Amino acid sequence: MGQTIVIVGGGAAGFFCAANIVKTGGTKIILLERSQKCLSKVRISGGGRCNVTHNSDSIAAMSKKYPRGEKFVKKTFHRFFVPDTIAWFAERGLKLKVEADNRMFPVTDDSQSVIDVLTRAVARNGVDIRLGQHVYDIVPKEQGFTLHIKGHQDIHADQLVIASGGFPKLEMFDWLQHLGHEIAAPVPSLFTFNIPRNPITDLMGLSVPEGTVKISGTKLQESGPVLITHWGLSGPGILKTSAYGALQLAAMNYNFQVQVNWLANYNEESFRQHLMTYKQEHPHQKLSNITGLPIPQRLWNLLLLFSQIEETQKWVDLPAKQLNKLAKNVTALEMKVSGKTTFKEEFVTAGGIELSGVDSQTMQSKYHEGLYFAGELLNIDGVTGGFNFQNAWTTAWIAAKTISAKI
Repeated sequence: MGQTIVIVGGGAAGFFCAANIVKTGGTKIILLERSQKCLSKVRISGGGRCNVTHNSDSIAAMSKKYPRGEKFVKKTFHRFFVPDTIAWFAERGLKLKVEADNRMFPVTDDSQSVIDVLTRAVARNGVDIRLGQHVYDIVPKEQGFTLHIKGHQDIHADQLVIASGGFPKLEMFDWLQHLGHEIAAPVPSLFTFNIPRNPITDLMGLSVPEGTVKISGTKLQESGPVLITHWGLSGPGILKTSAYGALQLAAMNYNFQVQVNWLANYNEESFRQHLMTYKQEHPHQKLSNITGLPIPQRLWNLLLLFSQIEETQKWVDLPAKQLNKLAKNVTALEMKVSGKTTFKEEFVTAGGIELSGVDSQTMQSKYHEGLYFAGELLNIDGVTGGFNFQNAWTTAWIAAKTISAKI
């Protein structure tokens, strides 16, 4: 009599686990997906190109990109890391490429090619995929588990993998509560900042290649490209700040002051010195014509306005007080944030199954033999750039290897 392995969740982690279980005669793998389609997050990730992973050969450096779960992934990455992900997809006919910011995408620039590889691998493994299966209760038995499914017959699982993704609300974890695992209340992780009624939103679409983002009254500070949107601020610099500050910013109810340095290579003092030198060298030039700075012209003009400087004013006529104000606005422009906008493409939550109850070597529950967790359901989340997918591949692969060894 073969075993029945049930995987709950038809996302990246669920499919990767199903594809990597090495079956023996009589083993059945059933994958249950609550919605009517699988791999929907894979489809929309990276603007429809799928940011599969992040190019890194350093486990120590990569694990620092996880605001929650750093110590855990440092262990799991020793089992299955970026080179393993690259090799896995390559062996199945899909090469990955590295972009300038080290994000990795399929050479096709199309998430469908990632979906095709995963779908083929699961089909080859004879996985029984069932859609529209809402598991509402899991009952541990002496041997295995009984799954209660809304509108369908119960299923018995000898081994059970929960890879259902993150949930935005704590009550959505109710069906897992009585398994004895602690659950960290979820809060959004990757989100953009709303800055209502600020004139800066008129510059939507403009960006700077390297800014620094600070949250006033905290130690939060991150650097990266900053994008102005019609509701406020976005871009990797903002998203990284929201990830590392997910819990703090939730506690502030998303009302706080943000300071943006539009030129990460300068601080207020060094930029003041730069302006003084520029003033000496170009006394009769208009202030609107400054050259050599990676700031879009319209943003520069707005920063002049914030500093009460006329665009037509010449450098020679610029009082020290105004020059100092300009240096501050360029390197530490303070804006009031009121609310957030979820970054749909990369929707990620901080929170989930606490890692203290999961064995990093096997992904097995410390409380129930034969119960495993994989992917974003765990209290692990990375910044934007392929880190969350890498965690999904790694945890799913470890669970699959553990199950394979048992059967």
